[in-house]
Amino acid sequence: MKIYGDRKSGNCYKVQLVCGFLEIDHEWIDVDILAGDTKSGEFLERNPNGKIPLLELDQGEPLSESNAIINFLAGGSALYPDESLAQARVLQWQFFEQYSHEPFIAVARFINKYLGLPDDKAEEYASKQVGGHKALQVMEKQLGRTPYIAGESFTTADISLYAYTHVAHEGGFELGVYPAVQAWLDRVVSLPNFKGME
Repeated sequence: MKIYGDRKSGNCYKVQLVCGFLEIDHEWIDVDILAGDTKSGEFLERNPNGKIPLLELDQGEPLSESNAIINFLAGGSALYPDESLAQARVLQWQFFEQYSHEPFIAVARFINKYLGLPDDKAEEYASKQVGGHKALQVMEKQLGRTPYIAGESFTTADISLYAYTHVAHEGGFELGVYPAVQAWLDRVVSLPNFKGME
C-alpha cells in the first residue's frame, strides 16, 4: 500500500503512528501542500477533496480522511476495539478531535510553523487560543479519570489526539498547566513501536 502525506502534518503522523505500532509495511510518498501537490490533476483523481493523508491500497483503491484511514488500518487489532460501545467511545473522541481540537490547535500550529506567523494571520492565530485551551481542559479532565482517552486501553482515539497535542506548543499552547495530559503523552511515547514525528 502507498501513503501520501507530509511528515510534519499531525493528520499524516496519525497514519505513521498506526503503521509503526502495528508494523504495517507501506510505501510513503512525500506530498508538499505548500507547493500545490494536492491540487494537481493526478492527485485530485485519487482524492477529489485535495487533502492528505491519502491511503492507496494494493489494488489502487483510495481512502482519505486520517481517522478513517487509521481505523481501517487498525481493524482487528487492540487499537480499534470490536465491542460496539468501546468502538463508539473511540469515535466519540475522534469526532472531538476533528471538531473541537484540531480546528484550534492544528490551525494555530499551521499559522505559526508553516506560515511563520505573518502579520495578516496574527488575529486568527490569537483567536484559536481559547478554543484550543478548552479542548485541552476537556482532555485533562478525562485523563485525570482514565489512563487513555477512551478508557483503560490505548486505541486509535489516543493516536488521533496525540498527533497534534504533542506539538501543541508550536501553536502557542503551554502544556505545563495540564499534568494529566503530559503524563498521557509520556505513556504514549513509552509504548512499544512508538515512532516520533520526523
